[in-house]
Amino acid sequence: MSKTHYIPYINREISWLSFNERVLQEAADPTTPLIERLKFLGIFSNNRDEFYRVRVATVKRLSKLGKKAKLIYGEDPLALLKNLQQRVIQQQNQFESIYKRLLRELAHSGVYIINEKKLSATHKHYISSYFENELQTLLFPILIESPRAFPYLKDKASYLFLKLKTLTASKNTSYALIEIPESSRFVQLPSIDKKQYIILVDDVIRHCANRIFNVFGLQVIHAFNIKLTRDAELDVDNDVSKSMIEKISNSLKARKKGQPVRFVYDSAMPADMLKFIFKCLGMTNTDNAIPGGRYHNFKNFINFPDLGIPELYYPKIQALHHPAFKSALDSMIDIVTKRDVLLHYPYHHFNHIITLLREASIDPRVESIKITLYRIANQSKIANALINAIKNGKKVTVLIELQARFDEENNLYWARKLQEEGARVIHGVPGLKVHSKLILIKTRSKALASRIAHFGTGNFNEKTSRIYTDFALLTANTQLCEDLERLFHFYENNFEIQKFKKLVVAPFYMRSVFSGLLEDEMRYAKHGKPAEIILKMNSLVDRDMIRLLYKAHQAGVKITLIIRGACSLVTELKGWSEHIQAVSIVDKYLEHTRVFYFYHNGKEKLFISSADWMSRNLDHRSEVAVPITDQTIKTQILEILKIQLSGNTKVRILNRLQSNVYKTRKPNEKPVRAQDAVYNYLKQNLHT
Repeated sequence: MSKTHYIPYINREISWLSFNERVLQEAADPTTPLIERLKFLGIFSNNRDEFYRVRVATVKRLSKLGKKAKLIYGEDPLALLKNLQQRVIQQQNQFESIYKRLLRELAHSGVYIINEKKLSATHKHYISSYFENELQTLLFPILIESPRAFPYLKDKASYLFLKLKTLTASKNTSYALIEIPESSRFVQLPSIDKKQYIILVDDVIRHCANRIFNVFGLQVIHAFNIKLTRDAELDVDNDVSKSMIEKISNSLKARKKGQPVRFVYDSAMPADMLKFIFKCLGMTNTDNAIPGGRYHNFKNFINFPDLGIPELYYPKIQALHHPAFKSALDSMIDIVTKRDVLLHYPYHHFNHIITLLREASIDPRVESIKITLYRIANQSKIANALINAIKNGKKVTVLIELQARFDEENNLYWARKLQEEGARVIHGVPGLKVHSKLILIKTRSKALASRIAHFGTGNFNEKTSRIYTDFALLTANTQLCEDLERLFHFYENNFEIQKFKKLVVAPFYMRSVFSGLLEDEMRYAKHGKPAEIILKMNSLVDRDMIRLLYKAHQAGVKITLIIRGACSLVTELKGWSEHIQAVSIVDKYLEHTRVFYFYHNGKEKLFISSADWMSRNLDHRSEVAVPITDQTIKTQILEILKIQLSGNTKVRILNRLQSNVYKTRKPNEKPVRAQDAVYNYLKQNLHT
């Protein structure tokens, strides 16, 4: 890259690992309840799995391009892979240390996670019965006579790799594999002296493994956990004779046999077993082989069993009813036609959206419902409300994105189901992922407000709405509804590009609109006028937008960033970014709202959006940013941003080293935990 185009830039993958380290910090934080800390280990592990399946897999594919790769990617993929592996191993060591510490702290609370070596006589008897009645029929061992006979390892699955010897005088050894069932990872054992005991199913299998192999004259010497992660990229062909559903279905089958990108093994495994398994997999110990601990697939700890000890968990908040919908007797459609409403999950009830769709499904005034679906729950009340609308004679149009990563199978199911019920189902837009979160409800009324619209930052998913923070705007604003109708027209007729009066839509206008607003702030600053930008998003990695932020800072614009995940902008660099304030909030809820604020010479412009500032969002997806015009709602969002920026607990400074230093409290400053403070703020405003 030439010097004229150079900007300070942190590699996206490196910055993402820094974000996942913030998740690991939550598992280490003594102020976090113990079981919640275990769950953060599960979140960290699940995040890392997806990181390998997507990001590392992409870098590995680029590395095969040789010299061209550096020109495309901007740096040497092979060097990056080595750097990533070193950081992952370092984090894995932290992970194991934290887990051991949690085991000790749980024991002090009367909860013991034990292995097969620490079983009492009572527990041995219980496990023997459990293995025979519940577990044995789920296990299908595979004997391995030679590396050539090594079976195919499934992506995401965890296996026990066993070394066996014959029960006779012969010294022959052999090997076997047992896939660990995911459905029942934890076994709660009988309590003893008011102490609770839990064992992982991995260790139940270890304890009882000889029951499987003795019948073949074999005895288990060792059993170690292994796991293979595969490339999750979908290769969707361009065969026009196939439907999108058929293409995605075929691609999902192919994904299951994706190329390996990471092999995790128990670091206690003897050298001869490790050598054998590497030979079986055709890899060396440098091919993304990560030494780990006794267990893998820690993602299961996200669903750790409820032990009935309240102090080990976060207190459950009571979701708030929005004051606009305080009476169940009032029509939500009528309310929204009179005033804009902003919902903020998980603090507000997600049921409000389900109730709105349910009302629309039976209201005789409603003619049609149009919606975009990206990730929906397996048992979706949203989808069921749409089906009910169809049965009540409403025209229902559903754009369901079949290429929503890792949700493809669930989306395929609902696409078929909705189509069978009579909905018009659009399977995305060719060459363009639809990531927007939209609803348009149209009535037969001849009145001015004959439509109401929903613009959201998060998915129509009642499950994730309890743990993701998101905004949802409900409005009957005429211009916004007209723009939304134009956008749905584009989804239905891809060849007709629309023009929008108020909505900021990617990939058509979003980059240019936000670039223009950044340029406006620079111009105001250069004329000595106040200029300020506040950006809140999940990821900031687009080079062109980062370049403009550096320019804005150099022009004197005050810039504040709240970035949960990857942030490629380098702070604290003299002449580039020394006055840019950048923080990350990682706490009990996943910060997912995207908010863009521009002071604009006192005529403040504020947007909420489904899009981060990444090239994929700005150039290769259909995204929407909606301007907030209602002054009450604008004030509310700005107050929430102010609360988050005043937070001094669970807040990390995004410094140039990405070292995740906590924001410290000033002398005599009261602790402010932003997520709790936002909930209390909304609770205090229940009657407004």
